[in-house]
Amino acid sequence: MTELDFEKARFNMIEQQIRPWEVLDRRVLDVIASLPREDFVPERFRRLAYADLNLPLGHGQVMMAPKMEARMLQALDVQPTDKVLEVGTGSGFVTACLARLGAHVHSVEIIEALKWQARERLEAHGIANVTLETGDASRGWARHAPYDVIAVTGSLPVMEEAFKQQLAVGGRLFVIVGEEPVMEAWLYTRVGEDAWSAEALFETVLPPLVNARRPPRFVL
Repeated sequence: MTELDFEKARFNMIEQQIRPWEVLDRRVLDVIASLPREDFVPERFRRLAYADLNLPLGHGQVMMAPKMEARMLQALDVQPTDKVLEVGTGSGFVTACLARLGAHVHSVEIIEALKWQARERLEAHGIANVTLETGDASRGWARHAPYDVIAVTGSLPVMEEAFKQQLAVGGRLFVIVGEEPVMEAWLYTRVGEDAWSAEALFETVLPPLVNARRPPRFVL
């Protein structure tokens, strides 16, 4: 595909996938339109960069479908002064979007190879307000808490309360909770020192974070 073909595919993705999924926030649409998603996918899937698919990244990980990324970004309502935690750097595309929307992103990736690939992509696009770290953040990442925004980009079979506790008052958390075939995306907002609101956003299926806690199994 030529650059013009990718530009057309990006336009079509926004108009045919993202807008129909009720993503109308102008800042989110502008950020997605400004970033060449094809530069963030594995080379062998470059032609599918704008398809309505979860794309494999290797190591058992996937890149969220574009409309899901967009819906998450809209729900989180990232502001220019926000400190952001991203759990699961993956391809680096969502990292780039969060960095363009917020003040600084702390992104944690458990797979070293994915972290370095993401670093190269972010540097190639001049995105510097990101700190990439290697680690297991499946049960929270207290190192830089509290956060204004937390984006968990893999599913959690069991909701981890640590993420809610690591929000600043007014902070927003996006997380997908459950096990296949029933998972639901949630937006939690910390409305007080000991109070949170919760909004169910949509049903989906996404691989769990590496080392995510599983519910107990009962055997008769």
